[in-house]
Amino acid sequence: MKQNGIKIEKIWETICKEAQVSLKKSNYMKKYFEENILSHDRFADALSYKIGAKLCSPDFELSGFISIIREQVNKFANICEYAVDDLIAFYERDPACHWFYQPFLFYKGFIALQTYRVANALYTNGDIDLALFLQMRMSEVFNIDIHPAAKIGKGIMLDHAHSLVIGETAEVGDNVSILHAVTLGGTGKVRGDRHPKIGNNVLIGAGAKILGNISVGDCSRVAAGSLVLKSVHSFKTVAGVPAKEVGTSGCPEPSKTMDQLLKKN
Repeated sequence: MKQNGIKIEKIWETICKEAQVSLKKSNYMKKYFEENILSHDRFADALSYKIGAKLCSPDFELSGFISIIREQVNKFANICEYAVDDLIAFYERDPACHWFYQPFLFYKGFIALQTYRVANALYTNGDIDLALFLQMRMSEVFNIDIHPAAKIGKGIMLDHAHSLVIGETAEVGDNVSILHAVTLGGTGKVRGDRHPKIGNNVLIGAGAKILGNISVGDCSRVAAGSLVLKSVHSFKTVAGVPAKEVGTSGCPEPSKTMDQLLKKN
C-alpha cells in the first residue's frame, strides 16, 4: 500500500511539472491548468475535481458534487491506484500521448473510466442511485456507457472510447486495451450473468461487438469490426462476422504492443 502511495505521488509530481512547462507555452490555458492541476496538492483532489466539474449538472451544486466524488476517492484507495495504472497505460500505448497530463485533462476515455471507478465504489457499497446517475452523466457527456456493476481491472486504455458500451455483468481483466465503438453486451433480455468476461492483456479493435456470457482468453486479440458470439482461447486472434479464429495473437501482451495487423502464422 505504501509503495502504491509513492507511485501516485511521483506521477502527480510529474504531472505538476509538466503543467508548469506547458502553461508557459500558451496564452490561453493558464487558468485551465491552474484550476485542474496546479491548485491541488494531491492527485486524489485533482481527480475528484476533474470528474465532478465535467459531470455535474443542475441537479447538484458543484462544490457539493465534487465533495461527494472526493469522499469516494479518499475512502477507496484502489480508485487512485488504478487511475495511475490507467494513466500509465495511456501514456505508454498511445503514440499521440506525449505528456502524462494529457489523458488526465483531455482524454474522455480516461476520465470516463475513472468516473466508472467512483460509480462502482458507490454501487458496490449500496449507493445504487447515485452510481446510476454517474453512469447516465458519463453517457450524456462522453457518449460512453459503462454500467457501475461491471468489473474492470487496472492498466486499462480506452482509446478514443467514443460509443463504448460495457454491460452490467461484464468483466475486464488487467492491462486491457479497448478501442472506440466496442460493445461488451448481452444477446437478449434474459437477466442474470449475460455479458462477456475479458481476460488480461487483451486487445479489442475498434467496432468489435462481443456478446453474451462468453470468455475472451488472456493475451488474445479481437480484430476491428468483428462480431464475437463464442468464447475465444487465450493467445489467439479472432476476426470476422461472425468471428472465427484466424491465428495466434502474435505476442505475449497484445494490449501493450497495440498491433492490430493480421499475419499469417
